[in-house]
Formats: sequence, structure tokens, C-alpha cells
Amino acid sequence: MLRYILGRLAQAVGVLWAVFTVTFVVLYLLPSNPVALLLAAGDVQVEDLSPEQLAALEAKYGLDEPVYVQYFDQLWQLVRLDFGNSISKNVPVSQLLVPRLGSTLALGMTAILLTVVVGVAVAYLAAYVQWRPARVLLRRLPAVGVSFPPFFIGLLLIQVFAFSLGWLPATGSDGWQTLILPAITMAIPTSAMLAQVLTRSLDDSLAEPYITTARAKGLSRHVVQARHALRNAALPALTLLGMLLGATVAEAVVVETVFTRDGLGRLAQEAVLAQDVHVVQAVVLVVAAAFVAINLVVDLIYPLIDPRVTHAHRTH
Repeated sequence: MLRYILGRLAQAVGVLWAVFTVTFVVLYLLPSNPVALLLAAGDVQVEDLSPEQLAALEAKYGLDEPVYVQYFDQLWQLVRLDFGNSISKNVPVSQLLVPRLGSTLALGMTAILLTVVVGVAVAYLAAYVQWRPARVLLRRLPAVGVSFPPFFIGLLLIQVFAFSLGWLPATGSDGWQTLILPAITMAIPTSAMLAQVLTRSLDDSLAEPYITTARAKGLSRHVVQARHALRNAALPALTLLGMLLGATVAEAVVVETVFTRDGLGRLAQEAVLAQDVHVVQAVVLVVAAAFVAINLVVDLIYPLIDPRVTHAHRTH
């Protein structure tokens, strides 16, 4: 088990290093000059500065160093959880990240909770309900949820529940009411995908011989499906859930823009428009770290559901 955990931790560190490297290369290859963008924000042109003033600004942000020196300097800063200074706002990047991170985490956790509850409930009922019209509806419903992109769902929910009915606020990030519409927007497609995979896995598990044996022992359909079939059907769904939960953090960029929430999504949008490379890199790394952490937790849950996972890992 320890070897399995250490292997997954090493993979997580490798993924974060790869994300940092790719992000650094892409941002370095951008044709514009971050210092020129900083000056333009203050209605100052590069030509208005002397060579000494321009060199001092580049040295302040480490842009005067060779590319390999910049790479290792930023990598060492990352190891120390130091993201440097924002070029456009001239403050430490951490001061921009921390206030926005709480808003995005609240939105992401709410969306994740809705995803799990709705996805598992729909899949369970689709396999349990015997009345044919309801069974067909439950099995067709996830395909509808997957068909619509999040931004369309968000605009539709705003039109209905904010503008037409006036039940919930359309924008903002103050109060729990502002979480409802964006969380539903993110949860609809992810819960639909989870329900699709879990429904197929449940169908396969319910067709296994051990299910027939359990029923022959007199166990009820609910007990057989909940305690036996659902546990064995969970592995494929758990794999998908790890990817969906990581993608939920990335989807916040779009959803927070639609609902005008002050989170990492809005911060990323502002940083991209200003080409503030330090902020963009920090947001990408935070999102990647969340994705890796979620999938690491999912990997560590595998052996609890199916001990054969660690056995297979040892044989390889």
C-alpha cells in the first residue's frame, strides 16, 4: 500500500512540474512585452523611458535574465509557494489569489456536491425503477444534460430564475444565494456524464452471477443494488468523477465570467487580457494542483473499494 501511495504522489509531482514547464514556455513565447503592457496601462509608452529606466523595470520583474535562469528562478519560487509579483497591478500574486480562491472553492465544492448527489441518484433510480416510462425518462435524461454547454445553461438559468421569476440573483458573489445558479450550471453536464457511466456499470453489475446468488438468499432488491451492485459499479464512475471534479475547477473560468463572480476565473480573464504572465501562471498552477489533488484522492480511494488494485500494482 505504501508503495502504491508513493507512486501516485510521484506522478502528481511530475504532472505539476510538466504543467509549470508548458505554461512557462507558452507564456515566454508570447510576442508582446509584459513591461510594455504595464506601461500602456498607465498611458506610458516604451519610447518615453530611457534605456536605464526600461532596464530597471525589466530587472525588477526578472525579465532581463536568460530564459533558463528565469525558468529555474520561477521553479524555485514555486517550490517555496512564491508566485512573484503581478506585473499589471504591482502587488504579490498571492494577494490577488487568496481572496479569489475562497469564492472559487465555495462554488466548486457546491457544484461537486450537486454532481455526486444528482448523478448517483439518477443512475440508482434508472436501475431500480420498474415503471417503464419513468425508467426510460431517467435513462434519457443524462444525454440531454450532456448536450448543452455550461455557458448556455448559465444564460438560460439567469433568464428563467433571475430575470423572469426573480427568485435568485443573476450576478455577484456575496451570499449563499449567488452560489445556486452557477453551481447548478456546472453540475448539470458533469452529473449527467456521471449518471451515464454509473448506469451502464450498474447494469453490468446487476447481470453478474453474484447478484443472482444474493437474491436467492432472500435479500431485497434495494439491499442487493445498494450494498453489492453499486459498490462494484463504482470504480469506472469513480475514475470519471476524478476527471469531472478536476474539470469543474477549470469550468469555473467560464461560469464565473457568465455570472460576474469575483473568483479565479475572473482573475484569469483579467490577467490574460493584460498578459500578466505571473498571474496567469499562478492561476494555471492552482487549477492544475486542484485537478491533481482530486485525482490523487480518487486513486487512494481505489484500494478501499477494490483491494485488487494494490495487488495489481505490486505484480507490476
